[in-house]
Amino acid sequence: MPARRLVAPATAGCLFCASLAHASPETAPETVATLPAVTVSATDDARDENGFATRKPASVTKSGVPVAETPQSVTVITRDLMDSQQAQSLGDALSNAAGVVTNVYGRRGWDDFIIRGQRASESLFVDGLLVETNNRIGQELHGAERVEVLKGPASILYGAVQPGGMVNIVSKRPRPELFGELGLTVGSYGLRQVTADVGTPLSENGKAAFRVNALAMNSDDPTDYVWFRNRWIAPSLSLDLGARTDFTILASHNERQYVRQQGLPVNGTINPNRNGTLPASRFIGEPGAQPYDGEQNRIGYALTHRFDSGWTLNQNLRWQTLSLTGTLVSAGTMAANSQTLNRSGTQQDFSGTTFGIDTNLQRRFTFAGQQHDITLGVDYRRSSEDRLQRTCRVAALNVYNPVYGASINCPASYSMDQTDTVGTLGFYARDQVRIAERWLLSAGLRHDTARSSTTDRLLATRTDDTAHAVTGSAGLMFDLTHWARPYVSYATSFLPNTGTDVTGATFKPETGRQFELGIKFDMPGKTGLLTLAAFDLTRRNVLSSDPVNTGYSIAVGEQRSRGFEAELTQDLGSGWSIAGAYAYIASEVTEDSVSGNVGKALNNVPRHSFSLWGTKRFRGALAGWYAGAGVRAESRKQGYSFSYNVPGYAVADVAMGYVAAHWRAALNIKNVFDKAYYAGGLSNNVVTVGNPRTAMLNVVLNY
Repeated sequence: MPARRLVAPATAGCLFCASLAHASPETAPETVATLPAVTVSATDDARDENGFATRKPASVTKSGVPVAETPQSVTVITRDLMDSQQAQSLGDALSNAAGVVTNVYGRRGWDDFIIRGQRASESLFVDGLLVETNNRIGQELHGAERVEVLKGPASILYGAVQPGGMVNIVSKRPRPELFGELGLTVGSYGLRQVTADVGTPLSENGKAAFRVNALAMNSDDPTDYVWFRNRWIAPSLSLDLGARTDFTILASHNERQYVRQQGLPVNGTINPNRNGTLPASRFIGEPGAQPYDGEQNRIGYALTHRFDSGWTLNQNLRWQTLSLTGTLVSAGTMAANSQTLNRSGTQQDFSGTTFGIDTNLQRRFTFAGQQHDITLGVDYRRSSEDRLQRTCRVAALNVYNPVYGASINCPASYSMDQTDTVGTLGFYARDQVRIAERWLLSAGLRHDTARSSTTDRLLATRTDDTAHAVTGSAGLMFDLTHWARPYVSYATSFLPNTGTDVTGATFKPETGRQFELGIKFDMPGKTGLLTLAAFDLTRRNVLSSDPVNTGYSIAVGEQRSRGFEAELTQDLGSGWSIAGAYAYIASEVTEDSVSGNVGKALNNVPRHSFSLWGTKRFRGALAGWYAGAGVRAESRKQGYSFSYNVPGYAVADVAMGYVAAHWRAALNIKNVFDKAYYAGGLSNNVVTVGNPRTAMLNVVLNY
C-alpha cells in the first residue's frame, strides 16, 4: 500500500494566500498515488493543494479516481478560489460552476440553486450526507474546505436526489501541525465579520489533532430594514487509532437571525408603472414583523479503516437538529392606482431532525487481467420535520410613498399543523474497470426503499407511502492521449413525491434520466482541467396543479433540459490562476396539466450563462502583491409560472491584496460598475433584486 505524504502549507491561512506566497505551477509536486478508497482524515483535507485546479479525487464520487479520469461532469471549487473572491455564501461559490444558477430567490436567508435547468436546492450534502429533506438554513461557507458539484442524476450513490445534480460541501478537518488565524472583515452595508481558525496536533505524529473554526457576522442589506446576523462554530477532533484507521469527529453550531428580503413588485420594475420605477432599496414587508431565527446543530464522524485483506471500510454518520421561526410579509397584486400593493402575512415555525449513515466497502484488485475498483455500500437516512403555519392579515402598502407600522393580525388557530417524515434505505454496488490500460468503464446499480408519512393534526389524518426504485449509472472513458479523455455516460434518479391527490392517493416518485457526452483535457503539466460536456436530461412525474380540483396536485408533469457546458480551472505559470465556466441550456416543460405551460422554458434558467475569474501573483519588486478580476453574466430568464422576461445582465468584480509572512490583506469589489439587475422571477407579482456594488476589506493575522 502506498504511503501517504504529509504536505504542510506554507502559511496557516487560506490556501490562496499560501499559494500567493510560495506556490508555482512549474514547481508543483506530482500527484500523490491515491488509495483505492476516498479517505478523509487529519492528513487529507485538500491542504496539499494550492490554486484553483484540483488534482485529487472528489469525495462526492466515493472513489479514488481523480476528477480528470471520472466519466461524468464534476466541479471542484477549491478554498483558494473561494478566498480569492471573498465568497460569503454558497451561492457565491457556485457561480464558478458551469450550468449552475444561484440566488434566484434573492437574499432570503436560504441557499437555492438550479443545476442543468432543474431545481436542486434540496440536494445539498455536507461530508457526503444529506443536510435535510427541506433546505431551511443557509450553510456557512467559512467552514468549507471545498465545494463539489456532481452534475446529472446521482441516485446510484446518494439515493433520493433531484435529477439535475447535487452539491457536497467538504468540511475543514484537523491538520497535523499547529496553526492559527484571526480575521476581520468590514464592508458595504454595515458588514462586520470576525473569524477564527485554530488547530493543534495532539500526538507526536500529528494524526490526533484538534481544530475549531468560528465566525460572527453582522450586516445590513441594500434593502431598507433588512439585516443579517450569523454565528458559527465548528470543532473537529481526529483520533490516532493506528496506522490503518482514520477517525474524525465533526460538530457544528449555526445560528442565523435575519429579516427576509422579498424582492419588489413586478409592476414598477420589470413592467413599467406610470408612477415611475421603484428604487431597488424599497422594502415591501413590515419592519416590525418577527425576524427569522434559525439554528442548526450537527455532530457525527468520518471513519476509514484499511483491512489486511485489501478491503477499505468507509463510514460517515451524522445527527442534526433544526429550528426556524419567523414571519413573512409577502407581496400580492397591485391595486388599480398602480401604487398600492396588497400584502399577506405568514407565521412560520419549522423544527426537525435528520439522521444519516453511509457505509461502504472498497477494494482494488485484478481479475482476468483487468484492474477493478469495486464499491459495495448501504446508506440510511431519516428526516422528520414539524411545520406550523398561520395565515395573517396585513394592510396594503403604498410602495411609492411607504408608511410602515401596519399590524400583522394572525389568528389563534393554525392554517397548517403537520409532521412530515421520510426514511430511505439504499443498497448500491459499483465497479470501475480499467480495460487494456486505456479504457475506463464505470457501472453500478442501486435499490432504494423510501417510506414517507404525513400527519395532519388539523384534519386528524395520517398518510403513509412506500416507494421502491432501482437506479443505475454507466460511463465509459477512453484515454485518447495522455491528456485527452472522451467519455459517454448514462444515469437515472428518483425522488419520492409527498402528499396526496384529491382522492387521497399517493403519488408516484419523480424519476430522471440523463445522457451525457464529453471530453476532459489535462492542461500541460497537469496544471488544470478543461471539461466539455453535452447532456440531455429528462425529469418525469413532476407534480402539477390539478386543473379540475383547485388546491390539489397530480403527478403528470415532464420537464426536459438539454445543453452544453465548458469549464476550465488552471494554475498557469508566472503567477496566473484562472477559473472559467460557460453553459448553454435549452429547457422546456414537455408535459403539464396546464396545456399553456407546455413548451415554455423552466423557471429562471438562462439560455446562456458565463463566468470568468483570474488572479495574478506578482514577483520581483511587487512580490507579495496580487490582483484579480472577473465577470459574471446571464442571458434573460423566462418561466412557466410567471409571464414576464427577467432581463439578462453582466457584472464585473475586481480584487487586490498583499500577503506577508504573518498577515495578509485583501480588498474585493463586486459588481464594480454598480449594474442594476434582477436575480429571478418568483411569481407574476414579485421579482427578486440582484446585488449592487459592494466592497469588502479583509485582514488576517496568522502564525
